[in-house]
Formats: sequence, C-alpha cells, structure tokens
Amino acid sequence: MTAMTIPEIKKTAEQKMAKSVEAFKNELHKIRTGRAHPGLLDQVNVDYYGSMVPISQVANVTLLDARTISVQPWEKGMAAKIEKAIRESDLGLNPASQGELLRVPMPALTEERRKELTKVVRHAGEEAKIAVRAVRRDANEHLKKLLKDKAVTEDEERRAQDEVQRLTDRTSAEIDRLVQGKEAEVLAV
Repeated sequence: MTAMTIPEIKKTAEQKMAKSVEAFKNELHKIRTGRAHPGLLDQVNVDYYGSMVPISQVANVTLLDARTISVQPWEKGMAAKIEKAIRESDLGLNPASQGELLRVPMPALTEERRKELTKVVRHAGEEAKIAVRAVRRDANEHLKKLLKDKAVTEDEERRAQDEVQRLTDRTSAEIDRLVQGKEAEVLAV
C-alpha cells in the first residue's frame, strides 16, 4: 500500500467529514416536528407481495397541507396494508382512510415530547461530532506515519495537522448550527 500524500489525506478527511454531516442531516429529517413532510414516511416499510418495501415505492406520498400527509396507493388493496404499517411504526401517527386515499395528520407535539426530541437531536449531533473526530484521528495518524517514514518534514506535518484541526472545527460548527436549527424547529409551536 502506498502512503498517502498530505493533500490526499486532507481531501479524504474533508470528504469523510462531509459524509458525516450528510448522514447527520438525514438523521435530522427523520426526527418528527409538528410539521408534515413526505420524507417522514421514508423509513416505514410495507409488505408488498412478500417483500418489505418503503411506502414511497407502492404509493404517491404528498402533502395535503402543513400538517397532513396524503398517501395514494398505486394498487387497489394496498391502502389497508399501508395504513397498518404507518400505525405500527414508531412515529406515533394515526392515518385515516378515505377509500383508497390515506390522510396522515401530524399530531401536535406536547411540551414533554418536544423536550425529548431536543435530547434526541443533541444526541445525534454528538454522534456526528464523534464521527468527525474519528476522521480527524485517522488523518493525524496518516500524517504521523508520513513523518515517521521521513516522507514529510515536521513543519509540513504540523501545518497539515493544523489544517485538519481547522477542518474539524468548521465541520463541528456546522453540526452545531444544524442542531440549533432543528431544536428551534422542534420547539416552535
């Protein structure tokens, strides 16, 4: 295995940190606020001829208004299965059937539930930061190996470590901003 160069190490660290932030954003989308959004049902799977598939693969999921999701199955007879899947998911949603159309109203969040959700958001943010710090550690280990193998000078290694640290700080700050934004969204009544 050939040793990575300093630019390669920094580029890899940057890409991995960006992936951590993207994963965190996806995690935030799954956390329910009082507002409806079609992506909320993405992780709910329904039995479709013996295989479990996301609802979006068997129905049209759209917004009726800010607090209601509509689910229009593409096949007759799927409505009951979809309704059951949504009811049994851990989202706490209660779909109402209107023939083949399902209306999924968003219940208003209680103060207690809002506080629980902010804890979930903070925890997810901390997990994302842990992932970012792991990327920093890997990058620094690669840099130390380059120094040990005399591929770079001490000054080059130190400068590169400082740059990796600045990248880590920027990424952590972005995660903090996302956490604050999501908390504000959760706490907004």
